[in-house]
Amino acid sequence: MYKVTLIPGDGVGPEISEATRMVLEATGVRFDWDCQEAGEAVYEKEGVPLPDRVIESIRKNRVALKGPVGTPVGKGFRSINVQLRQALDLYACLRPCVSFRGAKSVYQDIDIVIVRENTEDLYAGIEFQKGSPEAARLIETIKGLSGKEIREDSGISIKPISVHGTDRIVRFAFEYARANGRKKVTAVHKANIMKFSDGLFLEVARKAAADYPDIDFEDRIIDNMCMQLVQKPQLYDVLVLPNLYGDIVSDLAAGLIGGLGLAPGANIGGGCAVFEPTHGSAPKYRGLNRMNPFAMMLSGAMMLNHLGESDAAGRLRKAIARVIEEGAHLTYDMLPADGRIPAASTTGVAQAVIGKLKAL
Repeated sequence: MYKVTLIPGDGVGPEISEATRMVLEATGVRFDWDCQEAGEAVYEKEGVPLPDRVIESIRKNRVALKGPVGTPVGKGFRSINVQLRQALDLYACLRPCVSFRGAKSVYQDIDIVIVRENTEDLYAGIEFQKGSPEAARLIETIKGLSGKEIREDSGISIKPISVHGTDRIVRFAFEYARANGRKKVTAVHKANIMKFSDGLFLEVARKAAADYPDIDFEDRIIDNMCMQLVQKPQLYDVLVLPNLYGDIVSDLAAGLIGGLGLAPGANIGGGCAVFEPTHGSAPKYRGLNRMNPFAMMLSGAMMLNHLGESDAAGRLRKAIARVIEEGAHLTYDMLPADGRIPAASTTGVAQAVIGKLKAL
């Protein structure tokens, strides 16, 4: 039996978390769920969105399954996802994007893995508010050091990229490629412009790649990479990127396979792993039992692999693939807009997947 922290999340999180719990238990693997609440509701009650007990639960159990949690835009508390990654040193974000037959997409043969550095770059949380004394001091310091003028009414974010952070994420990408029979790793950057941050990322990536002669290595500039993913995504295998680019490109890659509803994710490192869907909490759909649970179910399959339950993980993915291909039990976002096929509920999708699991 596996002790796993379960964070239901905000918005539609509790619904898709319950659907995922159902299908995971239907694989025959036994779990002891340690349920921990985090998010906006907790913030309203306790004044903090991520209580220490949640982090301690994950540290103790070492594995967590997490529903989406909302983040206020431009105000309120900082992203819980970022706080978790930094508190637990979950430095690697792993987001596989794989096509499913029957899913709505102009592409049918996508199999790309995004490996995103999780702790540095512009998401490190080093920010200075417009008009604050700290921002004014930083503006003066930068002017003194570089002669660069920054407008006084600027908000400022700092972009740190280190040798340590880059080396370990690039090696994570190569180790993942080697363990999973992948053939190529592509480092993505903007080193032609940001020579001392992205330039460092590329330099360190090239040095690390030399230790993996069995895996092909190349690099791409981020804007060109986005174009190539739309034009010829089949050329790419494993992409390794700094934090911000990784966030954007993982959503782009999700679009290639039919959307965020099919995009699972994992945050790994520091002795712990947190598995969660790529999409947000969609609060306007809360309580309607209509949200697509496949991304979280596929995140659960990634968790099974992490736990060494590869047979159960494979059966769960196969069951999901069959439900998608048959098309009779899909949520509204995966159906044609003409309304010919009735939409399934979140619970209905879970029951359909369980039915396929029983038949395998």
